[in-house]
Amino acid sequence: MHSRPGIVIVILALTTMCCFNPFAPELNNELEGEELIITEQATPEEVLQNFKVAYTFRDSILYSNCIDTGFMFIYFDPEASSSGHEESWGRDDDLRTTGRLFRNFDIIDLLWNATLYAWTRNDEGEICRGFQLHLSGPSSDYKIRGRAVFSFRKSPDGTWRIIQWEDQSEL
Repeated sequence: MHSRPGIVIVILALTTMCCFNPFAPELNNELEGEELIITEQATPEEVLQNFKVAYTFRDSILYSNCIDTGFMFIYFDPEASSSGHEESWGRDDDLRTTGRLFRNFDIIDLLWNATLYAWTRNDEGEICRGFQLHLSGPSSDYKIRGRAVFSFRKSPDGTWRIIQWEDQSEL
């Protein structure tokens, strides 16, 4: 006949072992001292927080909520002509491009650096920030640095979204 303390110890040991995997790393929800939490986008800074969370977890739905319906992405293409020129695309192209980015890389690590300037007036705002982006996939690894100028618009419900993103990555 088994003793009750022995059965309790075995049951406790089994339930503890079921929840612990020594080979699985602990999920780290904190990068660079910042918590990765989803905000209500009540300020332009909160939009950039959600932007980072969307990139980190490759969440295209959260990302799409960060950008306005009239969104425009602007970048400089040095290969567009002999001296290069600015290119741009709208929200639909950006969502497709970002979706491909999220699917093709296993790790997307976005680090916001210093804010170079920021202003907010009524229903508009702008933030210029430095960034470091590390993209790692099965066959490629990229590290991109630069700065981005984000223009924001506040909707009637009080939610802020990015209306324009000018990428100033270093090539």
